[in-house]
Amino acid sequence: MAQRNIHYEAAFEDYLRAKGWPYVAVDEAKKAVFGNAGIKSFDFLVYSAGGANLLADVKGRKFPDSVPGRTRRGLRAWENWVTRQDVEGLIEWEKVFGKDFTAVLVFAYWLQGPPQGSPFEDVHWFRGKHYAFVAIRLSDYVASARPRSAKWQTLSVPTAAFTERVKDVGAFL
Repeated sequence: MAQRNIHYEAAFEDYLRAKGWPYVAVDEAKKAVFGNAGIKSFDFLVYSAGGANLLADVKGRKFPDSVPGRTRRGLRAWENWVTRQDVEGLIEWEKVFGKDFTAVLVFAYWLQGPPQGSPFEDVHWFRGKHYAFVAIRLSDYVASARPRSAKWQTLSVPTAAFTERVKDVGAFL
């Protein structure tokens, strides 16, 4: 397993290994540069047995406890914001890799409460924390995305549209 400083990415890598899905972790320090322009790197190349291989960019978010009567200030379910740079980089990587590869955004949710109180069927235990992983095709994300912050150049998809389009990672493989 690669040395991952970001716990969301480390948890996702552990999840891939536990599922037995073949993958390559992208080393940010050794990212490729095409021409004179650098392209923002993705996190994992995940090989599929039945469909397109995935160019996966992992986005870590906290998922609030949904137990009635317990709320966590500032936490919202289904947070899914990304930067424009994330989107632009993945679009370029899809072009570089070609038709046998699909760019996906993987949202790694760190559950803030017991897994049985969450909407996720597949929950992964890693380093004392529960995580759930869902993915959305970049093209589906972009089609529904709205500006979130002009200052930070971020986008997000409204919750209803996001939850309709997001799938367990395994559905893509």
